[in-house]
Amino acid sequence: MLRIAVFCAMLIVGAMPLHAEVIDVDSAGLERLRAEGVPVIDVRRPEEWRKTGVIEGSHLLTFFDKKGRYDLESWLPALAAIAESDRPVALICRSGNRSGRVARLLDEQFGYRHVYTAGDGILGWLEEGRSTLERQ
Repeated sequence: MLRIAVFCAMLIVGAMPLHAEVIDVDSAGLERLRAEGVPVIDVRRPEEWRKTGVIEGSHLLTFFDKKGRYDLESWLPALAAIAESDRPVALICRSGNRSGRVARLLDEQFGYRHVYTAGDGILGWLEEGRSTLERQ
């Protein structure tokens, strides 16, 4: 009986999809990734970019609108043009909440294997005195 239970457990675990871990990085880690050529995707809205500025070289690709809605049909191809699912990508938002949600979505549903998220967001970046570029 124990063998059957172990066998069933192995089948269930073996059938589960494998996901890469979403990796939370601080601002220094994000800077290191950026220096290595990992694309940084800023998922905030345009009014947020104007308020705080943007990290030099980041790709501005809004995910959620003001009401929390998103359009995967247009967003995913835009992301794929920047970073394919087998390549590393780093996400940033205001505080790390939205970028974390998007990172898990990319990992769990769309096969992105190397997803980083700036856990403290642009606010953490700015708190450390790191620079941003003005966005009109």
